[in-house]
Amino acid sequence: MKKKKNPELSCRLGKVGGQAVIEGVMMKSGEDTCLAVRGDDGTITTRNKKFTSLRKKNKFFNIPILRGVINFVEMMILSMGTLTESAEMLGLEDAEAETKFEKWLLEKLGDKLMAVIMAIATVLGVALAVGLFFFVPTYIPRGIEHLFDFKMNSVVRSVVEGGLKIVIFVSYIALVSLMPDIRRTFQYHGAEHKSVDCYEKGLELTAENAAKCTRFHPRCGTSFIFVMLIISIFVGILIPITHPLLRSLVKILLMPISVGLGFEFIMYAGRHDNFIVKILAAPGLWMQYLTTREPDESQLEVAITALKGAIPSEFPPAADEPSEETPIEASEESATEAGEKEA
Repeated sequence: MKKKKNPELSCRLGKVGGQAVIEGVMMKSGEDTCLAVRGDDGTITTRNKKFTSLRKKNKFFNIPILRGVINFVEMMILSMGTLTESAEMLGLEDAEAETKFEKWLLEKLGDKLMAVIMAIATVLGVALAVGLFFFVPTYIPRGIEHLFDFKMNSVVRSVVEGGLKIVIFVSYIALVSLMPDIRRTFQYHGAEHKSVDCYEKGLELTAENAAKCTRFHPRCGTSFIFVMLIISIFVGILIPITHPLLRSLVKILLMPISVGLGFEFIMYAGRHDNFIVKILAAPGLWMQYLTTREPDESQLEVAITALKGAIPSEFPPAADEPSEETPIEASEESATEAGEKEA
């Protein structure tokens, strides 16, 4: 007998998503976002904001494929802003300058310093990503052709390029995961997933319940990137150009198609659990073994605080609870755990 779905739980699927940040988690549900960060003293500080998508302001931007591109750009903007805010909440921007250059930057830019740094980091990050995922994988097959004196057909060329992209992506994630700070952020990533899974299963939102939930989620950004890499293989087959530079430029121009199709699949996978979806989503979920780590209780508390703050209609703050951006005292046990950094 087929088991009936609980409509109350079904409506929770895809309702909330999040992002791991420095010592914290940001959760988003509809227009509501909540950033929760644990400070060095063991307290959790929250910051709530509204984020209205273009897709809600104008129906044109909500048509299939295009909405994926809009979402990608908006999430990039939101992500960068969230990272900056988390640093501010931790007081990292107040660190004393150690060099004359840093002092000069603080004097000239003041409060805008973090924004400028994030902008420069974003530009350099985009340049690195374009070089690694578009130009390098396109030039290597040409080198192989010259080395072995043969021509690849469009299918083989695209598969080789896609394989190289996947190798570069996996290698990059594996290398950065060796850094203690990144490894700790990946723990918060795991806490984000576990708390969302706990909510979607209809369990009481406690660290104990969330700890029993999975840290692998089909709507994760890691899965999205992996799906885009797979889709880019099929897009590449349709490009007849073999000149490395021109081929790379065409692939960059066609990137919105991969982004749009990837978004549609991730949204579908997040709401369905059939056999085909499981097979197609498996590679992205496997990657989460690298991009997530098992969180501790203190990290789960941060993720749950952010989740509740992002859904005020379901979790309204009590009258005697701290207001926005007021530190929330952590339990003695959790505060102790939060202070323990990985070696």
